[in-house]
Amino acid sequence: MADQGGSSGHSALCLRLMQLFPRVTRGMRRWQDRAAPSPVPSPLSSRHVAALEQIRGGPLTVGDLASRLDLTLPTVSGVLADLDRAGLVERRPDPADRRRTIVQIIPGQATLIGHWLDGAAKPLARVLDKLTPAEQEAFLKAMDLLETELHRQDTDS
Repeated sequence: MADQGGSSGHSALCLRLMQLFPRVTRGMRRWQDRAAPSPVPSPLSSRHVAALEQIRGGPLTVGDLASRLDLTLPTVSGVLADLDRAGLVERRPDPADRRRTIVQIIPGQATLIGHWLDGAAKPLARVLDKLTPAEQEAFLKAMDLLETELHRQDTDS
């Protein structure tokens, strides 16, 4: 790959990626909306989907969810309020520490949400299936590095 100094090859690659990211994001969003089951109010944001994906693994405290999503507690509380109003999650006090709140997918909605999340991920899964395991790891590493760099720049500002 070209050096970090900004050669024309590197610049062209960056420009191409900057053009692709918004289109990929819009396409994933459209697919996510189409995959949503009819009882799910649309549009739910990517934050709602990310929260459901985390909660899908089992009950979490609101603080743990905020940490996993790298969001503030007020932001996560807003997302959870939307999901609660939609009848997808329930919140209850933690019996071990009543200052904390536990959130979980409503048991009767778990299958519906699972099908939706799996359906929303289908285009990405099909693309990843076309890559070798080494290419998948390289792709994931690049996305992680980009996310880290963007986060670092946010905190440095």
